[in-house]
Amino acid sequence: MAVQNGKDLLIKVDLNNDNIFVTMAGLRATRISLNSEVVDVTSLESAGGWRELLAGAGVKSASVSGSGVFRDANTDGRARQIFFDGEMPKFQVIVPSFGVIEGPFQITAVEYAGTYNGEATYDMTLASAGVLTFTAL
Repeated sequence: MAVQNGKDLLIKVDLNNDNIFVTMAGLRATRISLNSEVVDVTSLESAGGWRELLAGAGVKSASVSGSGVFRDANTDGRARQIFFDGEMPKFQVIVPSFGVIEGPFQITAVEYAGTYNGEATYDMTLASAGVLTFTAL
């Protein structure tokens, strides 16, 4: 993957469950983490005492986090509603020169902060809540 501009990594949400995705407004920093648990099947008979893993087993998960400023009342309000209602709408995470990850996520944390002479900011964390798809760019 070539060098990319950080602002090109986008988090989008399906606001109305109509498969129309809108960029979460005001994000300044975003991060995605893809994980796959391992299932260790090592035994006394494992060659050379090396660990063996069971292919295709284990739980897959993704977590997404972002931070930014309040800019768009529609998406900011929708994010709060998703959190308080415990909804799990579809999100898209667009990683430049890599692909689009899409599927249901739950907003697991929202933090608000501000300073006396600065802007109000927020941090948001999402956890995958079902099957995710990947489309290469």
